[in-house]
Amino acid sequence: MKNHWDEKQVAELSGNLAMCVYTSQLLGSDADLVMHGGGNTSVKGSVTDVFGQVRSVLFVKGSGWDLRTIEAPGFPAVDLDYLRRLGQLQTLSDSDMMKHLRLALLDPAAPTPSVEAILHALIPHRFVDHSHADAVVALSNTPDGENLLHQLYGDEVLILPYIMPGFILAQQVAAATKDIDWEKLKGIVLLHHGIFTFAESAKQSYDTMIELVARAEGCLRQHGAYSVIATAVYRAEDIDFINLARLRRKAADELGRALLLRWEHSAEAAGFAGLPKVDDLVARGPLTPDHGIHTKAFGAALDADPIAGLNTFIHRYQDYFDQHHETQHQCLDRVPRFAVWRNRGMIYFAPGPKSLEVVADITTHTIRAIQWGEALGGWTALPHQDLFDVEYWELEQEKLKAGKKPAEMEGKVAIVTGAASGIGKAIVIELLARGAAVIAMDIAAKLNEIFAGQKAVLPIICNVTDTIALKAAVQKAVQTFGGVDIVISNAGNFPDSAAIADMDDAKWNAALELNLSSHMKLMRATIPFLQLGIEPAVVVIASKNVPAPGPGAAAYSAAKAGLTQLARVAALELGA
Repeated sequence: MKNHWDEKQVAELSGNLAMCVYTSQLLGSDADLVMHGGGNTSVKGSVTDVFGQVRSVLFVKGSGWDLRTIEAPGFPAVDLDYLRRLGQLQTLSDSDMMKHLRLALLDPAAPTPSVEAILHALIPHRFVDHSHADAVVALSNTPDGENLLHQLYGDEVLILPYIMPGFILAQQVAAATKDIDWEKLKGIVLLHHGIFTFAESAKQSYDTMIELVARAEGCLRQHGAYSVIATAVYRAEDIDFINLARLRRKAADELGRALLLRWEHSAEAAGFAGLPKVDDLVARGPLTPDHGIHTKAFGAALDADPIAGLNTFIHRYQDYFDQHHETQHQCLDRVPRFAVWRNRGMIYFAPGPKSLEVVADITTHTIRAIQWGEALGGWTALPHQDLFDVEYWELEQEKLKAGKKPAEMEGKVAIVTGAASGIGKAIVIELLARGAAVIAMDIAAKLNEIFAGQKAVLPIICNVTDTIALKAAVQKAVQTFGGVDIVISNAGNFPDSAAIADMDDAKWNAALELNLSSHMKLMRATIPFLQLGIEPAVVVIASKNVPAPGPGAAAYSAAKAGLTQLARVAALELGA
């Protein structure tokens, strides 16, 4: 755990809110502390209202903001006295709490305050930081975790048992700290949840977070946890990619809409997948219950035939719901969000590209933490009832009832060739706007630069006339997004004008190879996956030169005429 405080950057900042933004971004930039919207921070201050009255407020992280990229507008000003009065109530449902948090906003257009806002208000220090640090939570997910944490931190840190986030957590902390000397306290650890630090300065609160998490990492290191991470090498076979497409299709049928799938077979993923009791490990629970909102409470275990494992998970998830639900709960979909594919690696499922990245990142951290926990006596996540309570939290159920409609092509996977310019590039941009995941292929080296940083695009520099390279590119597409639904066969070029009498053999053959043969090769490589696709389609980009050829364009016109006929035959063969 490194401290990234930079005095040069801090020297350019002005005011406590700016300091809170700075330390929030430092915390958010470290995935070992905060992942994908997790964690929250705050600073207490004051504002002058429209009547000229100075109001004490809490600037607290707002809903929808990520600590990694948060800016000042992401910290809505909330009436501090109102929050503290809420904290004195005996009971308050989480739905009512969220209503009152909005009532306490000084700007009604501001984002909704964090669900932990009342807890932040009750802590008397000016700056408060909260993270879901992997090392701290992993220690608490072991049989002797609470004792380990007590030994590690002594009286400097208050260790509290797990309780649901929100109002009841604020009540728990208030009761536990009623007679405490806050000046002697460095932090609060919530078992299976995370860690709070606080201070009168942003630097001190941030420094304390890094110090306490580093101590937890040291404890793991002392117990040999970091040396037990398994690694292995798995070499993919052709049948694996077909099985991925079959698995995605089955999961999509269960979900009732298109979805994405990713196969991670890195050395670490394959190593974890080779552990003797890995199917039991992924069934025990996530690193922290908050992660379960993204990943579900447990994962699936797949063998050589992954469909059987998926069916087992579907039945098991239904049993889990039936055992724990109450009348107000609406069952979520029964598709897993992560699975271990025995000896082959990890598989992630998600409705769209963004959520796929979230699931992949969280699961990568989780499988490391599971192995740390095993080294300290056994991975011991919370009971399924506690995990269910978070996954089916009333606040999450409200989002489900809102029924946000997905983008038109969310979950669909498209391949576009000739994607670095012109028609191909325009098509990629349009598909992305409609929610699709896109494999953009082109021979141009600038392809990576064009789509850099876009998680929904997999750019592959590929010569589409090369059968071997094209097969590898299609397999990479299936590994990354799970299958192929749409093929836009667009790659081509218009060669230099040449009369038939002057035609060079090499130029003629090159024109036919790119403008005709490569399209056949692309269809041939993708047909096995299109047959398992979701509403599959092939689009072939033709040319006006077919009905209206011109002199000097024999090679191009003949190739495009052949391509048009190829498309007709493809329709006859594949239409069914």
